[in-house]
This record gives sequence, structure tokens and C-alpha cells, in this order.
Amino acid sequence: SSSQANQRSASKPPSTHPSAKGSFAAMAPVKFDDIPKVATEVLNDDYQVSGYVLKAKQKTKMGNSVLSTQVDFQDKGTATPAKLAWKIPAPLATFGMGGHCIDKLEMDKAGKFKLETTSSYQNYPGLKVNCKSDLVDKSSISVGCTYTGLKDTQLKFEGRLFRQKDMSQVCNGEATYSFCPAATCGLKFNGLILGGLLPDVGLRLVSGPLFCSVLAKEEFKSFSAAAHYKANPDLRCAAVCNYSKKGTNVTVGCSYKGLYKVKVTQDQTISCSAKHAVAKGFTLLGGASYSVPKGSLSYGLQLSIE
Repeated sequence: SSSQANQRSASKPPSTHPSAKGSFAAMAPVKFDDIPKVATEVLNDDYQVSGYVLKAKQKTKMGNSVLSTQVDFQDKGTATPAKLAWKIPAPLATFGMGGHCIDKLEMDKAGKFKLETTSSYQNYPGLKVNCKSDLVDKSSISVGCTYTGLKDTQLKFEGRLFRQKDMSQVCNGEATYSFCPAATCGLKFNGLILGGLLPDVGLRLVSGPLFCSVLAKEEFKSFSAAAHYKANPDLRCAAVCNYSKKGTNVTVGCSYKGLYKVKVTQDQTISCSAKHAVAKGFTLLGGASYSVPKGSLSYGLQLSIE
């Protein structure tokens, strides 16, 4: 009967195929540089194809601060601390001043520092103010803001506090807008726009399991096109084509369950990667890369402890 058919339909679990409604729908505006990320993360993330790296992350009880450490092991067997980073989510909470965060206090192996902070205010929802510095040169100090208070829109602006010789370093900004759940556009500019320089522009589109994006940079002299296809919940395929005065470069690859990856570049370099969680908080990431024209092989291993 029709009632029995309705009961069977109601008990049937929803489709998990990427073509089902909502697989990539309802995407909030992303940063301009993240417009092609759905495809590029398949081709760029989690490829440890040279060297040996130890990464450790430890959460403390001091304001829930997190200390991150990275150690690179050189060819001669020596271990070099490559990076120390400290994140303090609420450094002023004990003084009743929430909403302020030290996102990054970092020192690399060359002894160079990076400081990045953000602040949000209850009276101005959707607004975040950030500050960056290398803690050495005052000309490196920049202050910016991100505003998401407008529907389907993200606005970012950043400027240097002190005079810069290079106009491109004076200020920069970007805006992204989702004019429908399946489409997002954006633009990005720097101080040279005051002299008539055209901004970079980008667009991303989604239809079921299909994703594509295009970026135009350097006054429409450089282009990047990306495509992504989610064949099923486990298998993702991606391709990127970059075109500029230097030439064209194409990369294709796929990812299985987010654990196993392989990609091939136009210069006939084949890279593969595998990730394995030995135990909770203990992850191994290994990979290898082989250049067909050069006949050279490189490989690497990364151990992450959290």
C-alpha cells in the first residue's frame, strides 16, 4: 500500500553520494586564497616527500594555551629545532578582558619571530581586529580587520602603521561574496591599486560532486584553474592548471579516504603519500617522489604527536 511505501521511504537512510543535495552546498564565503582550496588540498596537503620531521603539540592549562614544536632531522642525523609556536586563546581572561587571542608567537630556526593577534568585540559582532609583527622592525607592524557582519560576505583589510618604500606593502584587502549556495566570487588588491593596478579576481562553482574555480592574477596575465570531483565518499580527484609568462603547469591527483594520495605533475614527477594513525594522537605520514626525466628519488617521514 501507499502507507507502507511511505514508511519504507522514511526508514531509508539518506544518500551519502556526493551528488546528493548538500554535499558542498551552503558554503560560507572563504578567504580569497582559499577559493580553489577544495581541489588544491588534495594535491598539496600531507605530502612529506623529503626529509624527516617531528611535530609535537601540547595543550596546557594556562589559559588553554597550545605549544607547537617542529624538529627537522638533517641528512647527517642531526636534529635541528625548526619552529616553536605558542597559541594563547585568552591571555587576558584573568583580567576580565576576553575576546583577545594570541594566534601565533613563533620562532624559527633562524631566530626570526612572528607575532599574530586577533581581537573581537561583543558590541561589534562579525568584526575581528588583527595585528602582526616580527618583533624586530617597526615597519613590519600591520593592523587589519575582518568583517563578516554582512550576509554571505567576508571583507578583509590590512595596512602597515609605518611608511613603506614599496607601495604594494602599504595596504592590502580582499572581499568574497557568495551570491548563491553554489557560487562564490572574490577580489584581492594591494596599495598599487591606487596607481591603477587591476585587482586579482576569482570564482568558484559547485554542482553536486563537481567543483571548479578560476583565479586571474597579475592584471590578468596569470591564470589558475582548478577542478575537483568526489566520485564517492572515499575517493576524491583533483586537477590544477597554472598559466603565466613562465609557461603552463598541470597537476592531477587523487585521494582515498584522506589517507592515501598520489599526484603527477607536468614535469613527469610522481608523488605518493600515506598517513597512518598508530594510536590516538600519534600519527605517521610518509611519502616519496620520483622524477622520471632526472631518474631521482626522494622520500620522507613525519611523526606528529598531539
